[in-house]
Formats: sequence, structure tokens, C-alpha cells
Amino acid sequence: MRVLGIDPGSRVTGWALIESSGNVLRVLAIGTAAPRTGDLAARLGSIAEQVDQVIGQWGPESVAVERAFVGRNVASALRLGEIRGAVLAAAGRHQLPVVDYPPATVKLAVAGSGAAEKDAVARGVSTLTGGRYEAGDATDALAVAICHVRHASFARRLRPAQA
Repeated sequence: MRVLGIDPGSRVTGWALIESSGNVLRVLAIGTAAPRTGDLAARLGSIAEQVDQVIGQWGPESVAVERAFVGRNVASALRLGEIRGAVLAAAGRHQLPVVDYPPATVKLAVAGSGAAEKDAVARGVSTLTGGRYEAGDATDALAVAICHVRHASFARRLRPAQA
């Protein structure tokens, strides 16, 4: 299974591509998409273009995106929704299935707590992949991809029991 994880951000959108085989996770690529300067439409177009290039280069089977968190600042949540829209448009151009996960679910999957801080997420990602990752947007995207792999694996194991 090859998954592209995305952590949408208004300044920087993190992305990470992983491949899983059984219980083995392999990080294929990791990076960020930083929008060019300009008006909102130009910045969203830039993010969509950069995500489109990553998809074209790496050929993931699915895309996992972190769901926007609505806190006190509604304007920020709306902006994140617009950025998610650019990411979804890029995935849609490639006809890829998209799954989204709330931040607490992602944190729980990699750090063992839905309230984990960024450093704990980075430690969890490092442990699960055997790599060394610092807290940041790309590492958060890697956590989203890992979360999806873990949930998909569980769903596959559960199917026979439901039949």
C-alpha cells in the first residue's frame, strides 16, 4: 500500500509518501509545499500544483489528509478548508481516493494519545518508521499517512470477521 499523507497549512503544507508491506513501513519521500506569494487563488493554485507533481512522481494509491481543526479562530479554519480543497482537487485529478482523519485520531495512532504534543508525534513517527524526524509540517503529514495505513490494516483484518 502506497499512501500520500497531507498536513494542510496556511503557510506550509506538509506531505509524506509511505509504502507499507505487512507491518513494515517505508518512507519514500517527505517534504513541504509552500505557496508562492500572491493573492489567495494564486497560493491555492500553487499548492494544488505542487501536490499534483508529488502524486505524478510517486503514484500513491490513496491520499490521507488531516481534517481541519476548528478552534477559536473561524477565519483560520475557513482558510485551512480552502487549502484542503486545493489538495482534494489535485487528488481528484488523479482519481485517487481521499480519506481524512481528525488531528486527535492521527496523534493517537502514532503517539498513543489524542492530545499528544508535536514533539511526541515526531518521536512516535520516528519509532514507527525507524527514521529520525523533528516536529514540523512534513512530520505531521507522515503521521497522517501512518494513521491511514494503520486504520486500513485494521479494516482489512476486520472484514473476514464481519462476513
